[in-house]
Amino acid sequence: MAGHPTSPGPVDPGADSPVATTAPGGPVPETRAAPRREERPPLPEAAEDFLRDYGPDAARPRRVLALLSDGRWWTANDLVRASGVAHAVIASLFGALEGAGELEREPGGDRRRLLSPVPYSGAAGPTLADPVAHLLPAHSRAAEELARAVAEGPASDLDLDHVSATAETALRRALFLATRFDLRQRTLLCVGDHDLTSLALALVRPDARVLVVDLDERVLAHIDAVADRLGLPVRTHTTDLRLGLPPSLREGADLVFTDPPYTPDGVDLFVRRGVEGLADPRRGRVLVAYGASETTPKLAAATQARMVRSGLLLEAVWPDFNRYLGAESIGAASDLYVLRPLARALPSPGGDSSRVYSQGVNAKEARGGLDTERATAVLERVAELTGSAPADDGADAGAGAASPALVGDWPREVAGGTRVRLSTWMDSPTAVGARAVINLTGGWERSAPRVALASTADDTFVLVPSSSRWVRDEAGQKGFRALVEPGFRVRFLRGVGAADLTAIRCTRVPEPGAGTAGLLAHVQGRSHGTLTATLRAGLVETAAGRGLPINKRTARHAVAAVPDWVAGHTLLDLPEHRFPGLRTVVSDLVAGLDEAGAERGRSEGEG
Repeated sequence: MAGHPTSPGPVDPGADSPVATTAPGGPVPETRAAPRREERPPLPEAAEDFLRDYGPDAARPRRVLALLSDGRWWTANDLVRASGVAHAVIASLFGALEGAGELEREPGGDRRRLLSPVPYSGAAGPTLADPVAHLLPAHSRAAEELARAVAEGPASDLDLDHVSATAETALRRALFLATRFDLRQRTLLCVGDHDLTSLALALVRPDARVLVVDLDERVLAHIDAVADRLGLPVRTHTTDLRLGLPPSLREGADLVFTDPPYTPDGVDLFVRRGVEGLADPRRGRVLVAYGASETTPKLAAATQARMVRSGLLLEAVWPDFNRYLGAESIGAASDLYVLRPLARALPSPGGDSSRVYSQGVNAKEARGGLDTERATAVLERVAELTGSAPADDGADAGAGAASPALVGDWPREVAGGTRVRLSTWMDSPTAVGARAVINLTGGWERSAPRVALASTADDTFVLVPSSSRWVRDEAGQKGFRALVEPGFRVRFLRGVGAADLTAIRCTRVPEPGAGTAGLLAHVQGRSHGTLTATLRAGLVETAAGRGLPINKRTARHAVAAVPDWVAGHTLLDLPEHRFPGLRTVVSDLVAGLDEAGAERGRSEGEG
């Protein structure tokens, strides 16, 4: 395993070595007795019994006893964060000590302390060397900036299994990456980054290129704001990783870091996306922060087994490397894995699964989605709204052809037109005819505006729970419109199929005009294309519509002058906070056409 010391090899007889050599028949050299290990004084009986029963891994609860030996009041969670020992273990230790009269509880509170801490002073023992602790003092500025960034960052989203890592953990990760690997002029991809590891690496290694992909728009906006303030080389992309990695991030990174949801499915998905992002998986590495309680080893075993079955070598594991502001059930800590892919691609599990998180709307135990009855009611209502007959088992080919395409997860019993997986829909333009109905219930509604933009149909119904942020109030509806207009005309239809469902009807605007609206609609109508390409083509088209024709070279020069965050994105992976800036970019390009036209008119007039 990487990081382990190598054998010193055969001893050179002429070297100064711990093994002396003598000629045959010579005197036996005097040997130096090994120093005796200092014996620790015994602990009180209740503690010794607990450690004995715990087995050879008793060094972990010893950490807790060492902390308690200071005589202060401690909560269980404080001990978890300080020791890295799971909450269940500490609770069990508390029970043993309280039962023996060794521990007292704070009156009216939940803190405990030892009644007689002195007998526990020998609980502390030697510890293994930390791989990066000696590097921390040289990076005080980075530590200060990260502490500020973590403090000002967005709150955890429990639906995404967020638990914030400490600022020091982000710095430790960056130092490990920068020391263990050569990152000069190389690219790190962060698959999810609520912990701000991207910013930490950019502070430590500013000559590296750092890319971030995440579903949480708040996280992306915060990373961009900090990177802009500090001048750091970080670029962000948005996507729902369950549906795939953005094309611009595939096969481009040298290293990947991820702190995924701690379910076997969640780890598998995020690692899989990481491998997809590696330029050369056989040379690259995927670093994973993953933890499980020491009381549930089967969960960790299941996750590790999936890694091995997927063709990943567990090259190294550093226990308790990462620390968190929460997650006490797993000791507020996780291990750092270094994974080495053994093939260019991992075997695909197939299908689009939304249930990769441990809690919230996307947990395995969560309810959601459409059953046959509700799905049928939805399609009947869509048929009424569009004046078309719903499909049925006895419909002829002509009637079936008029049925809308069904995108996403629909019951098999529901009749309809073409069926398209959501991942296919988002990956490339999919021709489905005039109308599509997209099911985003069951945990997919965050991506509603982008799913609408990806449509090739003239009339698209996006079905979401009425509790979705995009439909539940005026602010959410305004936000949705800001992302899809002027290319689409939007209506919010409550109670479609059921009282708790809302359909967002997006109707394509056929002729939005030849100005700013026209250029923006051109880009929105080609959402799978890169922004630079769609802006260039749209600028040529807009110029012709305004009677100011330009060639492709002129358009290329104009688009080359836009802000650098535009490059490398499609409209589908552009972070939400960049959309107002994109409107400004489009407006400036159209204004440039008008200025060029006016200049041309003045020149012709003078001539």
